[in-house]
Amino acid sequence: MTEIAPPAQERLRPPHGTTGHDDLVEAAGQPVGGGLIKAGYDPRLTNQDLAPLRKQSWGSYNIFAFWMSDVHSVGGYVTAGSLFALGLNSWQVLIALLVGIGIVNVFCNLVAKPSQLTGVPYPVICRSVFGVLGANVPAIIRGLIAVAWYGIQTYLASAALNIVVLKLAPGLMPYADVNQYGFLGLPALGWATYAVLWVLQAAVFWTGMETIRRFIDFCGPAVYVVMFLLAGYLIHRPAGARST
Repeated sequence: MTEIAPPAQERLRPPHGTTGHDDLVEAAGQPVGGGLIKAGYDPRLTNQDLAPLRKQSWGSYNIFAFWMSDVHSVGGYVTAGSLFALGLNSWQVLIALLVGIGIVNVFCNLVAKPSQLTGVPYPVICRSVFGVLGANVPAIIRGLIAVAWYGIQTYLASAALNIVVLKLAPGLMPYADVNQYGFLGLPALGWATYAVLWVLQAAVFWTGMETIRRFIDFCGPAVYVVMFLLAGYLIHRPAGARST
């Protein structure tokens, strides 16, 4: 029977006559030596992406900040705007958003809890339910959804960036016209902003999980702070305009 990677809490005992470093691999996004793997593991089932962590660095605040980052997105803002367009009033939209955020929180915790407790990634956890080969199915589905959502989020963010760019540089307006400089339904400016945001996001991912953790720790709460400041500004500005 092929052995599946154990929980990260299990201590590694190096074979007699070895230094204890030959059977360590680098876990995904972690420093060298961060993975914990025994020499007897099947190499077809254990690699640097599937190895359990020797030391977990994510705490309660990190998970909370991740949830904060997960529930706010350009796609969420578009959804909220569409609810207003359907005729819902402000309190109905607020309730709908709170219900959706609560559902995301519950299921994110349910999905993440086994990995958080054991230190092994989602595809390995799935082996206990779907089997070694069957676990590839939910893992691939999850990956495809992530790829699609990455593209959607990047496109929506690039559309917002287009507005900022045109506000600062109105002379670029012709390049925002898909009929003049368009390709596959996207204007030249749209392709440029999409590429910029794609690379910026990928740069964060390529530097590893620790960079992602620090990025989320700051940006998760920061986005909400900026949103409240902007909301206060938008409320105050009409009042100031009426007084003049």
